[in-house]
Amino acid sequence: MNGNDLPNHQKPGVLFIGVNDDGTCANISVTDELLRMLSDMRSDGNILPFPSITVQKRTLAGCELAVVIVEPSDAPPVRFNGRVWVRVGPRRATATPEEERRLSEKRRSRDLPFDIQSLPSATLDDLNLSLFQQEYLPASLPLDILEQNQRTVEQQLASVRFTTRIQTPIFPTNLGALVIGKGPRQFVPGAYIQLVIIRRHP
Repeated sequence: MNGNDLPNHQKPGVLFIGVNDDGTCANISVTDELLRMLSDMRSDGNILPFPSITVQKRTLAGCELAVVIVEPSDAPPVRFNGRVWVRVGPRRATATPEEERRLSEKRRSRDLPFDIQSLPSATLDDLNLSLFQQEYLPASLPLDILEQNQRTVEQQLASVRFTTRIQTPIFPTNLGALVIGKGPRQFVPGAYIQLVIIRRHP
C-alpha cells in the first residue's frame, strides 16, 4: 500500500487490517485506539510527503476490520523511512532509479501553472470554437500565417494552451475555459474581467 501509483491506475490502494494472509478473519478488536494509531501515521514523519488517507472501521462477512484507503499522491515519489516503494502487479520492492525518475516526472507534470492545468470535467463542446477561429486567431496571428496553417482545430487549440496537448481524451485548460469558454464560471467560479486604463500625460 503506497501513494506512488507507478502504473498510473489512478485508483486508491486499500489495506485491510484484521485478516490473515489466507483471507481468514484474524478476530482482532478494532478499537478507537487502533484507528487513532493508524491515523497518526500522518504526523509520525516516516511517510513523506504524506498522501491522502481515510481510516475506517468495517465489518465484512462478520469479521471486524480496520480499513485504510490511500489515494494516489499528487507529489510522488512518496518515501517510507527514506525509501521509495512501488508495486507493479504482484511485485512490491524498492523503486529502481528509473522508476524514481518516472515518479518525479509525474510530479512535475502536475505542477503546472493554474492557467494550463486541464479541466477533466469539461469537453471541447464547452469551448466556443467559432469565437476561437473567427475572432481569436485573426487577432493573434498574421493573416498570411493563418492562410498557410494546415493544422486541425484540435492542434491549434493545443498550440495556444487552450486544451491539453493532443491525446485521448482532449481536455480544455483553465485558460481555454476563461478565454473562449461558453460558460467560464461553470468551471472557474468567481471569474471576472478587470480592465485598467493608464492615461499618459502629454
